[in-house]
Amino acid sequence: MVERGNALIQERINAMTKTRDLIEEFLEVKRFAMVGVSRNPREFSRRLFEEFLRRGFDVIPVNPYVNEIDGVSCFKTIRDVRPHVTSALLMIPKAMTDKVLLECAESGVTLVWLYGISGPKDVSPNALEICAAHGIKVIRGYCPFMFLPATPFFHRMHGAAWKLFGKYPD
Repeated sequence: MVERGNALIQERINAMTKTRDLIEEFLEVKRFAMVGVSRNPREFSRRLFEEFLRRGFDVIPVNPYVNEIDGVSCFKTIRDVRPHVTSALLMIPKAMTDKVLLECAESGVTLVWLYGISGPKDVSPNALEICAAHGIKVIRGYCPFMFLPATPFFHRMHGAAWKLFGKYPD
């Protein structure tokens, strides 16, 4: 029931905008905060962060436990990011999502990508309600690697599998 309610709210939030359009909008921004970048260089979030940097994105790392990641100044919260950003990629545990989304709203973020390897079902039950209440457009799940051109083989295969099973966003 909650899942269905979330889906309806998501439809209202994005109005006529499809998920794929939101993904393209996010990737065109070029400057965004990445909340939850790991301190561990072997972790997935760190590899994704490095890939965005390699592709020329101005990715602002947010992690309360470090001052710098790969030579880039790190902020403790998204509220601390200067100059402010309008987009954020959240790679955080579900339990933290609601709190961070409220911080995003306070900071003027208008588009969030809620990372999830399994797509929309990875989104916190309250996340869509928070986004709706604050006018934030949201990408529900998905791995950004699937949408980057010339991405490594595994990520292309992940995207191809999602297309095959009809789960790839329109």
